[in-house]
Amino acid sequence: MRYRKGTPLPLIIIGALGIFLVFFLLSLLFNGSPEDEAKRLVHTFYTFEQKADFGSSWELFHPLMKERFAKRDYIQQRNHVFMSHFGVDSFDYTVGEAKSVKSWKMAKDAPMLNGVYQVPITQTFKSTYGTFTLHQSIFVTKEDGKWRILWSYQ
Repeated sequence: MRYRKGTPLPLIIIGALGIFLVFFLLSLLFNGSPEDEAKRLVHTFYTFEQKADFGSSWELFHPLMKERFAKRDYIQQRNHVFMSHFGVDSFDYTVGEAKSVKSWKMAKDAPMLNGVYQVPITQTFKSTYGTFTLHQSIFVTKEDGKWRILWSYQ
């Protein structure tokens, strides 16, 4: 039997390129476009809300939203309004396509934000008072490298 010393250089190069290509394709698959990431965050937010896990959904808020709602107050108010007043246990929701907004303000006195994505959502509640639907635009932007949720108060 004959043995070769070392590994041929072309095989090492082809192997390294193959590994790089696999990692590159996986990063494209899982990271996607900013629009996809914005939609993914909105899905995550409303999945928490659907399960009445309002503390986890609050954690996804932009700091400007967290200034509006203390975590404890948000949890109590969301639970009280949706679960108690509307008489619902949960809701169904759909998320529309994200679109880029060049510059946007959450409220008149709020700072201008860039790199914002508007994502329309529809929530359908089957309540004691019948079925009703809520349409809302959710705004998503990056803050300190993480995607965060905002609502409009204009």
